[in-house]
Amino acid sequence: MMSFPLPDSVDALKATIGREVSALRAAVRRSSEQPLEGPAGTDLASPLQSLSVVTPPSDTDGALPCLCRSHEPGSSGVCSLLAAIPASAVLLEPVRDDAGTLLDFQIVAGNRVRSAHWLEAPHQQVGQRFIEARPGAASSGLLAALADVMDTGVPLERRVTDYTEQRLGRIHRVPLLYSAARCAGQVLATWQPVQSQAELLTIDAQFLASMGWGNWDLLSGKITWSEGLCRIFHADVRMPWTLEQLCDALLPDDLPALAEFLTSVLAGEEPAWTRIRFVILGELRTLDLLGRPVTGTDGRAWALNLVARDLTPQIRSRRRLAETERETDLLRRRTEAERKVADALREALLPTHSEALAAAGLTVAASYRPAEPDAAVGGDWYKCRLLPDGRVLIAIGDASGHGLDAVARMAQQRHALAGLAQTGASAGEITTWLNELVCSDPAGHTATVVAGHLDRDRVLRWTNAGHPPPLLLRHGDARPLQTPQPDPLLGALPGYTYTTTTTPLQPDDLLVLYTDGMVERRDEDITQGINRLTHAITTSRTHQPDRLISTLLATPPAPPHHDTDAPHTDDTCILAIHIR
Repeated sequence: MMSFPLPDSVDALKATIGREVSALRAAVRRSSEQPLEGPAGTDLASPLQSLSVVTPPSDTDGALPCLCRSHEPGSSGVCSLLAAIPASAVLLEPVRDDAGTLLDFQIVAGNRVRSAHWLEAPHQQVGQRFIEARPGAASSGLLAALADVMDTGVPLERRVTDYTEQRLGRIHRVPLLYSAARCAGQVLATWQPVQSQAELLTIDAQFLASMGWGNWDLLSGKITWSEGLCRIFHADVRMPWTLEQLCDALLPDDLPALAEFLTSVLAGEEPAWTRIRFVILGELRTLDLLGRPVTGTDGRAWALNLVARDLTPQIRSRRRLAETERETDLLRRRTEAERKVADALREALLPTHSEALAAAGLTVAASYRPAEPDAAVGGDWYKCRLLPDGRVLIAIGDASGHGLDAVARMAQQRHALAGLAQTGASAGEITTWLNELVCSDPAGHTATVVAGHLDRDRVLRWTNAGHPPPLLLRHGDARPLQTPQPDPLLGALPGYTYTTTTTPLQPDDLLVLYTDGMVERRDEDITQGINRLTHAITTSRTHQPDRLISTLLATPPAPPHHDTDAPHTDDTCILAIHIR
């Protein structure tokens, strides 16, 4: 028997298997040749030597006659035995052309067993060509399989054939199990229907479970594989692999595992289990192998049974799942990092209001609500600060898009406006310059903005670049502020000159600036949303900016039958300024 150390190469493993099989066969030969003593001390022949063959009667020339006496002496004599076969059986004579190519077979004998009610019994087809008697044999591949048996001598064992034939205008189909063997220049073929549902389910179960089984007879060298195992290894059921061929397909890293597995099975240990990877037609496949030896009375394993299950689909699924989990984790960490960056940007870009505004006679409140709950900031922004010349810069804008890209454009526009405001230029002039900046963006993004200055004399000089109009609450009545002419949004028209509109303000006025997320709704004109917001401000009965914003955000104005709890489709920013 094989002993440790285990083989360290595929060639060494194959050589070890060969030595083990040779030793087994030699031991069996020696035991079969040993004489046995009878009761009187007479040597008895071994069990193999005691077997005899009954010689049938022969004619005077020594040739064996056909047992049915209907053929010339020297023929196979097999036809007389067909009646004893419990399946449909025929004896086929090859039909060849002048070049010796096998074209068809002729049925020279047959029994009376019918494999289906619509198929004739074989004895009724004696004398016919096989393709004439069984017209579905060509399309099913059966004729080619029988020709291989004739030419190669390799038997056909339990081949499942989906036999289809048209008879009397109807198409019939039946699964048949065919077996065939060459016999003295002829072919003996048998077939029977796959009548057992369990047999069909066994074949299907092997396919569904990606399983198969095989048997290696170490004494005779015969190898039998199931359809499932042939499917796993992409092998022909007529040419199952030897143990040495299995070794050739082995992934080198799994050599120790397979060597230990075969060692334990051939040593008679049961059951032995392992997981082995094979390279089959260039594809890596992972199999669970369960092996059991078939042992004789001397404890030697003279055959090996093996069950294999192909785990490749499950392993691929697990690998894809692991990759998906890694990608999800990476995305989660990226999202978390983006949120931290956005939180920092929000604190930097949307700060609380300074005491300087209060000293200038203004009470200011603002709020920002992103469209996406996981986003801390988007493209909406506002600005309200006291300038060195005593004016108060008031602005609100919306850079198109969402996410960090929109944040980057928002920060650029907001800082650019703050810098341009330091020049002392009018609202129209700084908006014109800001438009040129947006137009220079190669990505072609646009933006909207309302920007203006509140003078010490309470006069608002402002411009509107495609943004929803500010709302002015005065004496309990709110209304939108309009410019004499509409100006386009930023980034739409390079070289455009924006105008400045003058609006005097009064003490106790409340100015509300907002972005389109506050008034836009699907399938509705934005004017309707502005009207609803105007009405909500009118009925709020408060001039306190923080209270007004809290009220508007707690119950945002919505059209009839609109779900107020539905998520915003766009970012929302609102800035309220009370003139004292």
